[in-house]
Amino acid sequence: MSQQAALEPLTPKTTVGHATSRIDARKRVTGTATYTGDVSLPGMLYARVLRSPHPHARIRRIDVSRALATPGVKAVITHENCKVTWSSGAQPGGAIYNGSPGTRFLFNNPVRFWGDPVAAVAATDRYIAEDAINAIEVEYETLPFVLDPEEALKPGAPEIYPGGNLSPNARNQREPEAYRRGSIEEGFRAADRVFEERYSSTYLNNAQLERRVSVASWDGNKLMLYASTQGISNCQAHMAKDLSIPPENVHVICQYMGGGFGNKNQNQDFDLMAAVLAKESGAAVKLELTRKEDYTAVHGRWPTRQYYKVGVSKDGVLSAIQMRGVSGMGPYRKGSGGIYGVELYQCPNVETTMTPAYTNMGVSANMRGPSYPQGVFGIESMMDDVAYRIGMDPIEFRLKNMTRKFRDQTPYSVYSLEECVKRGAEQFEWAERWHAPGSTPGPVKRGVGMAIGSIQSALGRSGAVIRLESNGTYTVFVGVTDIGSGAKTTMALIAAEALGVPLSKIEVVSGDTDRCPFTVGESGSRNTTHTGYAIIEAARDLERQVATKGVPKSGEAIVASAMPNPTNTGAVRSSFVAHFAEVEVDLELGRIRVVKYLASQDNGRIINPLTAISQVKGAVTMGIGMALHEELLYDRRSGIPLNAGYYGARVATHLDAPDVEVHFIETDDGLGAYGAKCLGESGIIPSVAAVANAVFNATGRRIRELPITREKILGAQA
Repeated sequence: MSQQAALEPLTPKTTVGHATSRIDARKRVTGTATYTGDVSLPGMLYARVLRSPHPHARIRRIDVSRALATPGVKAVITHENCKVTWSSGAQPGGAIYNGSPGTRFLFNNPVRFWGDPVAAVAATDRYIAEDAINAIEVEYETLPFVLDPEEALKPGAPEIYPGGNLSPNARNQREPEAYRRGSIEEGFRAADRVFEERYSSTYLNNAQLERRVSVASWDGNKLMLYASTQGISNCQAHMAKDLSIPPENVHVICQYMGGGFGNKNQNQDFDLMAAVLAKESGAAVKLELTRKEDYTAVHGRWPTRQYYKVGVSKDGVLSAIQMRGVSGMGPYRKGSGGIYGVELYQCPNVETTMTPAYTNMGVSANMRGPSYPQGVFGIESMMDDVAYRIGMDPIEFRLKNMTRKFRDQTPYSVYSLEECVKRGAEQFEWAERWHAPGSTPGPVKRGVGMAIGSIQSALGRSGAVIRLESNGTYTVFVGVTDIGSGAKTTMALIAAEALGVPLSKIEVVSGDTDRCPFTVGESGSRNTTHTGYAIIEAARDLERQVATKGVPKSGEAIVASAMPNPTNTGAVRSSFVAHFAEVEVDLELGRIRVVKYLASQDNGRIINPLTAISQVKGAVTMGIGMALHEELLYDRRSGIPLNAGYYGARVATHLDAPDVEVHFIETDDGLGAYGAKCLGESGIIPSVAAVANAVFNATGRRIRELPITREKILGAQA
């Protein structure tokens, strides 16, 4: 399909593309949906976790005798009697510990951040478990600690692991991750002007609504795990690996889920603790974290320091882009630490280096669009600044320089970024709203900003099973867990379209590893592209069987399945977005309010417009929170987090959310599920930068450190 043809209006589908209420909406809103926290098993025990009160310390002695003697306590585990590793808690390429790269134990000694687990207790009720936790005596030898990722890389910094704080790569080499094309030196020599700036982003929490909870029980050698997970298949595989049992001996269930935003598509340490405590005690165990534990003991978005050097010609054409970045990973390498964004621009000479650093802050890993919002904030603020300094309209500058091929080499399956920018600018009335920075009169100023973004929408393996009953109903078995995106409804819509039947004929069974096939898991915005395509393939298999055997007779059924693993060769498949924001800034109070927001997006074919629009609105709201006020603060002297929780960390609420206008540019590259591409993460990618650029346009002062708080606004006016 040509790129031009792809931008023509799409032919409507019968079921797909029509706004549809969620098939499980009634159960969710009436409180009859069973979340993991609602699970209660006969004889169930309750568990609590003792956590390190130090950011870095060696455990010299631990005495659990008083805890074990507490009436009602059934099991206590520590590093002394539990040697279980948490394989998804540290990726390969982490520090060499006990001779194995990337090993992270369930209980580590030394402890390496405030909140690192030290012990876990199972008792007949939560209060007894808390009393038992307080009865455990631990003797610590405190060690030097470091919180800032740049400080951690300096000579003489406290070593979190022997050999220094530069996290090794997948080849276990301690060196920055680099990308180069062209000659950066020649690019700067050819430039008429060269600009340099530093940008930074901070650590923040995923802040999903559902608390972290796990319920585990054993039947002989088979584990039943009720988990709050984004991926039951991955959770099953990781639990089996960490407990050294066959995958078929792990049964994971997650029927309803209250959000994850990227950090739940695996097993969690509290899943393992619940399983080990259940084995030790011989009873089912529920382990639920407090909200404070959620913020301090579960990973969040990695903080970054980004240094840019950009060369540009007098007519505004980029000749060189150099980015040097540092990411704070906490003491365990659980995520990539990537800083995405330079790829948004075509430029013959590019050099990027990213250095992931160990620190004694909370662990960093995936959060909605893991490498994107912080990196796009940096590069899009930088490009906005370059446009300002050379006297160009930000739209004109981007249209002249933004990507046309991935890394200037590989074509896109569909290229629509220019269309997103042009249509969005027209719908936002950019030409009428944009003005010279800081030029509006009075202490309350208005300004507009924009930013672009993209995210790759790859294809890959997933599975689906469809059962046709003799009464003409279809049951679709998929492993998806709906984390707020309406995934179950999306799967039903795709099945109805593929089978050519009304939606009322479709029943979806999901979230149960004993009943459902492998599914990639709801992270990376992959459910629709991967599992949706598997449903289409299973429908084709069913069609072939019916053509051969005929429809099933009374009491019989036909079962079809598919486990496709498609690839997209020769082109890069991406979703493109352009966002536009208008803000109001009170220079006397430092208050910032987003008064208008427009998202112009190509996410391929939209399967369900109702949930697609809400996904973009939710992503934008998260981006606004990241831009203006969210941050988990640490005391630099003690290493203790200070403001853990929704209120303290200033998570965005409905009062912070503007009315977001969403416009989709639908394309179909002939790949995936009817041309659908990733959507859930795309909306947050440019939102932080769009708001930051609008603040600059309003005030004439560039804030280069997130979040853009009242104090920073007032300080910039001094």
